[in-house]
Amino acid sequence: MVPALGHLQVSRISTGLIDRTIDQWETEFGPSTIKTSIAALVRVLDVAVRHEVIPSNPAKNRARRTLSQQSALTPGSLRALAVPDMETLNKIADACAEVHQSYSGHVMLCAMLCARGSEVAGLEVGDIDWVNRIVKIERQIYPGKGGLVTKQTKGRKERYVPILDPLEPILIRLSAGKEPGDPLLRGPRGGVLTTATVRDATKWDELVTNLGLPNLTRHGLRHTGATWLADAGVPLHVLQRILGHASIETTKGYLHPDHRHLSEAATLANQFFATPSKRKETTEKPRRRQL
Repeated sequence: MVPALGHLQVSRISTGLIDRTIDQWETEFGPSTIKTSIAALVRVLDVAVRHEVIPSNPAKNRARRTLSQQSALTPGSLRALAVPDMETLNKIADACAEVHQSYSGHVMLCAMLCARGSEVAGLEVGDIDWVNRIVKIERQIYPGKGGLVTKQTKGRKERYVPILDPLEPILIRLSAGKEPGDPLLRGPRGGVLTTATVRDATKWDELVTNLGLPNLTRHGLRHTGATWLADAGVPLHVLQRILGHASIETTKGYLHPDHRHLSEAATLANQFFATPSKRKETTEKPRRRQL
């Protein structure tokens, strides 16, 4: 809220300005973050109304506007925020590597683990389970008041993400020679990589525009991994656990809009109905043998 509106006098904050700010937030942050930010803004401006600094609160009902957009998620609505294919993702990672290898690692971890930037910053070497080929995500690190904040993930629950083949050599490289409690990824000077750090260091907006993806944000990397898993046929309830979504309706936003999985299900069902003899064999109970 402070970077967007903190430079303005309270009396100059209008409903239109707040709407434009929310539009910008929606390109960078998730619905929960936006909702929390609007709630804080509403309370601040309520105080201004009580002290007669402004006649009314221009942020009232703005949260309802965002929630209505969130509830309108449909199959495929989040796919436009993702990288289209692995070749393009590698181009982004390679361009970031020209600045420093750590930025390339950040891009690949966010995408292939369907993770937020703050969750990637919180990964430790011991979170990699090579036996079961999974990575545990249970903490996040992000800038806060007075310095870096380490806390649980957004849903306050640990979650597990499978190690996909393209990510394996990156995990091997990042974990080599480190102890289980060591950070998995750090920046050029050993510091925590935040999404803002990656944006500024790589000149992100210019980089993705040159690659034909002008609307791709750092959070879009998480959308990328989720979209690819959905296309691979990962069941919806499993995808929900991987992403840590509280609501399966949010997860449905990654499904392909042509409902290809429903078509496949219909094909299997039609094959079943087309063979009455097999259906009879499956549904009939075995008769008890008489002595």
